[in-house]
Amino acid sequence: MIVSRAPVRFSLGGGGTDLPSYSREHGGFVVAAAVDKFLFVCVARRFYANIRLAYSETEIVETVDAIRHRIFREGLRLTGIAGGVELHSLADVPSNSGLGSSSSFTVALLNGLHAFKREFVSAEQLAREACQIEIDVLKEPIGKQDQYIAAYGGISAMTFNRDGSVDVERLPLKEEVIDELESNLVIYYTGVERAASSVLKEQAATLVENRDAAVQRMHRIKELGRETKRILLAGELDQYGEMLHEHWTNKRKLAANMTDSALDEHYEAGRKAGAIGGKLMGAGGGGFFMFYVRAPERRRVHDVLCARGLRPLRFRFDFDGARIVANFHRS
Repeated sequence: MIVSRAPVRFSLGGGGTDLPSYSREHGGFVVAAAVDKFLFVCVARRFYANIRLAYSETEIVETVDAIRHRIFREGLRLTGIAGGVELHSLADVPSNSGLGSSSSFTVALLNGLHAFKREFVSAEQLAREACQIEIDVLKEPIGKQDQYIAAYGGISAMTFNRDGSVDVERLPLKEEVIDELESNLVIYYTGVERAASSVLKEQAATLVENRDAAVQRMHRIKELGRETKRILLAGELDQYGEMLHEHWTNKRKLAANMTDSALDEHYEAGRKAGAIGGKLMGAGGGGFFMFYVRAPERRRVHDVLCARGLRPLRFRFDFDGARIVANFHRS
């Protein structure tokens, strides 16, 4: 048996500029951090020649084409494994929560399937293959930051070039900056799960039509991504909290379903309690809030958000990226 894992991510700055509706025309820039919440895929040789899958459902099928789960199906197709295999998936966080878990799952699956074939593949190959499955084959309206940060890990700056290529730079942050950032970022689950595709489709249409100066807003979000890199390298973290609020102010106007009155009230309650800035993770519409809070205000923010029914998520940054954590595979 093989156990493969890949981390989910927090998008720290520039999120959304990796979407093809923007990056193909203007190029994108995102700073993201992998965190120690993982998608796991277990791969085992099956005695029978068929395929068994275990996720929220169970499938036992004779051929790859008969698989209902789209990512399992396309991962097996891409790696050329036709049968005699059993796959299980587990997750530390819920799906549709804005942390890029679908792409983390795709990366973990591909790494496990390659290991099953005794193939070593680089982080770059894993990310490219995951993008191929999700964007090219399954036509998901998503960008590429999730696949790349899941494969590479760390706190990284990613440049999304107009030709579709991606450059990844691991930021050489001081240990004390990493510790302070981990301490001052607080994450709360709203309890609302939503498919990112509905928000992203509206955002793409808004960009194509440039409604409400959407392209200019995205230009500014990309600038904030570059500013995030500068702030983190300089260790000026309180500035990051202030910038986070501007980032959300721009982003929330890109799609009507990115937020609602209840989510706005949660955000304002966090700010009034002492958070310098914050945002909804991922496409928005639900999932997790991220706030930047200095130590003296942390308890007050925690009490206010918990009283509103939000659930905290403890985390640390992950610097391993996709990896095989156990390999007992035998011929």
